[in-house]
Amino acid sequence: MAFRQVIFAAMGVALMSLGACTDRENPILMHAGSEDRRPDEFSIVPTKPLEMPPSLAELPEPNPGGVNRVDPQPRADIARALGGNPALAMGGGGVDGAVVNHVSRFGRDADIREQLAAEDLEFRRRNQGRLLERLFAVNVYHNAYEFMWLDKYAELERWRRAGVRTPTAPPPIE
Repeated sequence: MAFRQVIFAAMGVALMSLGACTDRENPILMHAGSEDRRPDEFSIVPTKPLEMPPSLAELPEPNPGGVNRVDPQPRADIARALGGNPALAMGGGGVDGAVVNHVSRFGRDADIREQLAAEDLEFRRRNQGRLLERLFAVNVYHNAYEFMWLDKYAELERWRRAGVRTPTAPPPIE
């Protein structure tokens, strides 16, 4: 009987030792996306229409692996919409100062990323699961943030009931 207790105690110490090896100070942030594996109709980005140049001699040189002229360019589109320079937005990772000035015209906090990371870490520490979930390192990330999730279908119905046109969404089920 005493031998069995020693074995269980040794197994408990080994399990707790392995649990202490995890990096609890800087946990890796997870993707907050849904675990739903169905196609997401809101993630489809259409390309620009193909265009025929006035002369085939004006066609640009082929650029394998490069940017296609009909591919969406969200950075350039945002810069253009906010009054910035699309060429600077598409440059080598640089940021267009006009865009930054426009979006920060009401003020900005330079330490916002660090502040949000600290708040997120504190929130996850408060919501790290029950004893057995912590003991066996069960991932409770989705459970902790579940109350913040947006139900895209309920939100779509709410906007439709309010009379807002939703032309990019799938048609209502009749």
